Amino acid sequence: MKLTTTLTASSLILSACLLSACGDSSSTADAEGGSDSASASTSASGGMILTTDLPEERLEGTPIPNKVPNLVQPPTEAPKITVPEGSTLLSAGKPVTASDDFTIVGDIAYITDGDKQAGEGYYVEVIDGLQWVQIDLEATHNIDAVWVWHFHSQRRAYHDVIIQISDDESFESGVTTIYNNDYDNSAEMGQGKDAPYIESRFGLLVDAKGQAGRYVRLYSNGSTANEMNHYTEVEVFGRPVE
Repeated sequence: MKLTTTLTASSLILSACLLSACGDSSSTADAEGGSDSASASTSASGGMILTTDLPEERLEGTPIPNKVPNLVQPPTEAPKITVPEGSTLLSAGKPVTASDDFTIVGDIAYITDGDKQAGEGYYVEVIDGLQWVQIDLEATHNIDAVWVWHFHSQRRAYHDVIIQISDDESFESGVTTIYNNDYDNSAEMGQGKDAPYIESRFGLLVDAKGQAGRYVRLYSNGSTANEMNHYTEVEVFGRPVE
C-alpha cells in the first residue's frame, strides 16, 4: 500500500558528483530522492548519504496562517546528511509508548509501522498539551539520525518539538537533546536553538551524531492548526554499540 520514490543509478552518480564539487554533505537531495529500502548510499566525502522512502505529496483543506517567529518554509527537495558506514533503520516495528495512553485517532503503533502517507489510517492523534512519544530500540545503539513526519497533508508548524536520547527509560538521567525548536521555553526544558519549521512530505531529518542510547523521546505541544499532537512516522537510524 505504501508508495515509494526511488533514485535512479544516474541520479545517484550525479548526486555524488555534486557533493564532491561543493564539499558540503548537508546539501539537499533531488525532490524525488529516496530509496526503496530506507538505506544509505555511498558519499564521495566519506560515510553514506542517508536516504529513505518518501511519501507522495497530498495537501488537503484550507491553507492556514502559520504565525511562528523565524519559521522555516517547507523544502523543495529531500534533506540530506552523511552518516557512518553500516548505519541502518533501527526503529521499524519497535515498541512505542506515550505520555498519555489515550489516542483520539489511530494507534500509537503507527509511529514505527513504516507507512508515511498522508491521511487517516496513517497517523496517530495524541491528546492536547505538551506530550511525548517514545521509541524503545530494545538495545543501546549509536544513533546517527532521527527522521520525523508529524502530519504532512497540511502546511502547519508544530510547537515545542524536542527530541531526546537516553539509556534511561524514564529520561531522568543521561539525557541528550538533539533537537529543540521551543523558542520561548514554553515547555520549560530550556530555550531551543533550532528554528520552527512547516511540515512537508520530506519530514524533519535530525543529525544525532552517533549519540548512544536505547530510547528516543519526541515532544510536541500542538500546532498552528490545533492543540492536538500528531505523528505519522518516526525513523531512527544507527549502529550497534561496539
